[in-house]
Amino acid sequence: MTVTTHNLGYPRIGAKRELKFALEDYWKGQSSLDALEGQGAQLRQRHWQEQNALDFAPVGDFSFYDQVLDLSFTLGNLPQRVRGLEGAALDNYFRVARGRSASDSDCSCVHAGEMTKWFDTNYHYIVPEFAADTQFKLDSSRLLQQLAQARQLGVKAKPVLIGPVTYLWLGKAKDDSDKLALLQGLLPVYVQLLQELAAQGVEWVQIDEPILVTELGSEWRQALLTAYAALSKVHHLKLLLATYFGKLQDNLELACKLPVQGLHIDAVHARDEVGQVIAQLPATSVLSLGVVNGRNIWKTDLNDVLAWLEPVHASLQSRLWIAPSCSLLHVPVDLASEQKLDADIQSWLAFARQKLDEVHTIAGALNHGRASVQAALDANHVAVEARRQSSRVHNPDVKAAVARIDATLGQRASGYAERAAEQAALLQLPLYPTTTIGSFPQTAEIRQARSQLRSGQLDEASYKKLMQAEIAHCVKEQETLGLDVFVHGEAERNDMVEYFGEQLDGYAFSQFGWVQSYGSRCVKPPILFGDISRPRAMTVEWSTYAQSLTDKPMKGMLTGPVTILNWSFVRDDQPRSVSCYQLALAMRAEVLDLEQASIRVIQIDEAALREGLPLRKSQWAEYLRWAVESFRITANGVADETQIHTHMCYSEFNDIIAQIADMDADVITIETSRSDMELLDAFDDFNYPNAIGPGVYDIHSPNIPSQEQMVKLMRKAAERIPAQRLWVNPDCGLKTRGWKEVIPALANMVAAAKTLRGDNAA
Repeated sequence: MTVTTHNLGYPRIGAKRELKFALEDYWKGQSSLDALEGQGAQLRQRHWQEQNALDFAPVGDFSFYDQVLDLSFTLGNLPQRVRGLEGAALDNYFRVARGRSASDSDCSCVHAGEMTKWFDTNYHYIVPEFAADTQFKLDSSRLLQQLAQARQLGVKAKPVLIGPVTYLWLGKAKDDSDKLALLQGLLPVYVQLLQELAAQGVEWVQIDEPILVTELGSEWRQALLTAYAALSKVHHLKLLLATYFGKLQDNLELACKLPVQGLHIDAVHARDEVGQVIAQLPATSVLSLGVVNGRNIWKTDLNDVLAWLEPVHASLQSRLWIAPSCSLLHVPVDLASEQKLDADIQSWLAFARQKLDEVHTIAGALNHGRASVQAALDANHVAVEARRQSSRVHNPDVKAAVARIDATLGQRASGYAERAAEQAALLQLPLYPTTTIGSFPQTAEIRQARSQLRSGQLDEASYKKLMQAEIAHCVKEQETLGLDVFVHGEAERNDMVEYFGEQLDGYAFSQFGWVQSYGSRCVKPPILFGDISRPRAMTVEWSTYAQSLTDKPMKGMLTGPVTILNWSFVRDDQPRSVSCYQLALAMRAEVLDLEQASIRVIQIDEAALREGLPLRKSQWAEYLRWAVESFRITANGVADETQIHTHMCYSEFNDIIAQIADMDADVITIETSRSDMELLDAFDDFNYPNAIGPGVYDIHSPNIPSQEQMVKLMRKAAERIPAQRLWVNPDCGLKTRGWKEVIPALANMVAAAKTLRGDNAA
């Protein structure tokens, strides 16, 4: 009756972001490829050691940039533009990821792969590229090397793969061909890979098909049947089919009948489906239950989990496996690193290492009885109850304010046409006005000043003086470039969400709670633990100082309530909509204070609006209702002449363009550079009513776009949207770039706008 424990994936960045720094050193030419690969090997070794209490540890979940890109290279699916280029395999890998590798010059760069969100998370993956003639050819070296390292260290390895059908589902056909037509050519490569793993003596392979928690058409269901009929013919190997991020619902029967030896389901989200799965799963199959939340940082209520899991264990006995609900990629590494987090709040949390401890405790209770782990269960109960009862979590005044919300809070006084006329008269902007998205480079000097402030080496007054100098420099550069609407550069901000969370009641912050967003980019999500309120203005002083330095319009820069919500570790004790309304009221007060301070252009970023969508379209309407309403509550208390901008970055927006229009922002800026203006296809069937700035400068790559490239993109935009409603801007903030890249890129952007104005004059 022994329960088997395992993990679906582990954070790869390192507890101190070692991978981030190793990557960036390599890209800058400050370290060698051998040093980078050596750091990767050290991290894998450490991470397997941290998982050594498990019966199976994942192998192949480590990546130097992205697990989907890893699979593309394993399958030999390299874009044509990088084939035949010089360098090691990792050089081409980084060219696809970010447009260049360490040895590439400005003139040898290539177009980086498109990037979008991994299901409904804040992790970004590199989108696989397909065409009708795509051929697959196995290169198993990366996975086999990691497997060999694990074996040498005595790890009981469970290789991890993204399944073939999910891989096709994640990608894009660049020639409008049918992606599923590639399945027949893809499956033999998967079979070959599984055969190689079997030859290495691997017992179990985890194969992830998270599309099983989405709504699938009949052709995708058939593809899964076809795929696993082929994969099941590999002998001497067991497949654990993994699903996560939601319920199976109408795919439950399909998942249970696929010819695999085990099925993993997300029992955090789908606990009520466990009985149905047990009833339909073959009597010889393993059922893995994800009983610890791999997406959030709250302690698991272990006694509650055991109360429902003990009867399941009695039924399944040794066929029961337990694990976190999904890969732990989405949570920080180790809570024990935290030295400054409030003690009460810290007692409510579990990061990756602690989540594995929870799995171990649950397994101990099931295998040896609760008494064997009673001390751990008692301590967990005390922490869970303390959080539930804490007065720090619940604020009656905030709850009353949310209860008073009515439709008038989300209404502008006039429609867009009337507002646009008043804004044009006030702002006096040219055709194709130029602006940036908000942040400018976060230099080493800025980061050092922030670090010195936190450590006490720098006082508030000195820090403020340094940040004002950075703002003045940023304003001067924009004057020189000739931009039309300025930003203050956000030198004072560590992160677009953390900065606001630090000033809102109801939030807590970790020191080392880093999570990978993409590549070397890590974020430290704030912890939304209680009811939210705004004690004081957060941005007004910085914005008004910046405006005092120029006659050009200065944008006030805010993060919207939906993005703050979606990029935080949120409460699990109330609906997300309630937390979002609380954030909307807090940010509305900031908008009104900016307007009162004569800031007449205010940008409210909602970069994460789409990623909060439920994975099933049938559930989108409810989410979009409260998400759009929250934005409108934030934005729409201002006068007609105050221009409201919003910004959205890497996501697919075509299927929610009507809801984006319902946000009624005067101007929306949005990513279109990597996807070659693909977003604009939405305007073939939808008449977007307001102004839009389709991003023409891909800031996630170090490449400097030419004037001609940007003109070409904007001319595509002008075929669908009147020139009078088009803005010219990058596709995201510039904080991760250096000034040496930003200045020439923005100079080209300004020149492109002048060319476009000439087009219109002609």
